[in-house]
Amino acid sequence: MRGLPGPTEEQLAKLQAIYEDLHANPELSMQEKRTAGIVAKWLKEQGFEVTEGVGGTGVVGLLRNGNGPTVLLRADMDGLPMKENTGLPYASMKKGTDPASGRETAIAHSCGHDLHVTWLMGATQILAANKDKWRGTIMAVFQPGEEIGEGAKAMVDAGMVKRFPKPAVTLGQHVLPFPAGLVRLAPGPVLSRSDSLKVTLYGRGGHGSGPESAIDPVVMAAATVMRLQTIVSREVSMSDSAVISVGSIQAGSSANIIPDEAQLQLNVRTYDDAVRDKVLASIKRVVEGEAAISGAPKPPLLTMLGQFPLTVNDEDATAKVAEALKQRFGAQRVQPAASANASEDFTVFARAWDVPSVFWFVGGTDPKKYAEAERTGTLNALPSNHSPEYAPVLTPTLRTGVETMLAAAGPWLAPASAGSPPR
Repeated sequence: MRGLPGPTEEQLAKLQAIYEDLHANPELSMQEKRTAGIVAKWLKEQGFEVTEGVGGTGVVGLLRNGNGPTVLLRADMDGLPMKENTGLPYASMKKGTDPASGRETAIAHSCGHDLHVTWLMGATQILAANKDKWRGTIMAVFQPGEEIGEGAKAMVDAGMVKRFPKPAVTLGQHVLPFPAGLVRLAPGPVLSRSDSLKVTLYGRGGHGSGPESAIDPVVMAAATVMRLQTIVSREVSMSDSAVISVGSIQAGSSANIIPDEAQLQLNVRTYDDAVRDKVLASIKRVVEGEAAISGAPKPPLLTMLGQFPLTVNDEDATAKVAEALKQRFGAQRVQPAASANASEDFTVFARAWDVPSVFWFVGGTDPKKYAEAERTGTLNALPSNHSPEYAPVLTPTLRTGVETMLAAAGPWLAPASAGSPPR
């Protein structure tokens, strides 16, 4: 297949305007109606067959171009329930209701999903304008709800496997805080498995002046949080890997009222099923043990909030993508990726069809700032995904992400001389 061209300066300017609009107007998981509408309109303009409302707000676009494999290209659309602090002229000022808590929250695209959407929009435009260079079918999937691990599953549950052609491969990418212009990928496990839980601890409420007549769930919660930290340090082998983070503690309403319950929300990251099972069992043991020690009137309630599968790149498919990226960018810009503790639901699509998948990373940090932070040993101080200060630099990140998607799709798309003519 002849190489597909990258975006022109005119296209990049239009894509930047789209990105800035999406950045300023983020939407929470499974609420991405405005974004989905923008995407659907764009795909229709490029000649795609568009199906909206897949799994809620998901959008699937098909571009059929003669005989050849189907290639699934995916972008996630949702923002985060947090306040942005980038100082950008197009920074988000949006607010909404977080379905997890029922509370009003600021919303920000602090993970880069607005960039992912823009990348795929750019790639679809170039694929549609260069149908003389390839054969096959492009399936562009704009997915809701990645941040809560529900979106891909919702789309599959809505019948994706039966409603759309089986892809030969599923391809996805994510912006990360390493130098812009670089691309990183690797075969095997690249992102961890994730399990999120809610723990409700029960006490007996009372007056703050008389704790002896109450059973304080706040103290119970504090002791539980500290004890949970010993699971990884004392029960997981140094040759294994696990992380337990308590991200939320909620209890009480006043300084002088002992509440009758407290809630914890925690997250577990692992790379091995046996380690995962051990950690989850230890969490249950610790939570129930602390409640019993505190004299809780009834056992705690543990509720699973969400799960992300392990993201594993198919070895052969990854080799194809790596070679295509090196041909496009040069070997010096394509680097091996280390496994990360973040998680994704991207592989849900590949698992549903039982096909290979490849997920890679695109740098989004100013190379000069990165080099200086590396020199001074302050890389951890650079804003990263989910930080209120995180904002990828658009040059050359915008162009790079469009071209990586085009290059990665190339090995599966048949040459223009093969198969039937485009239609």
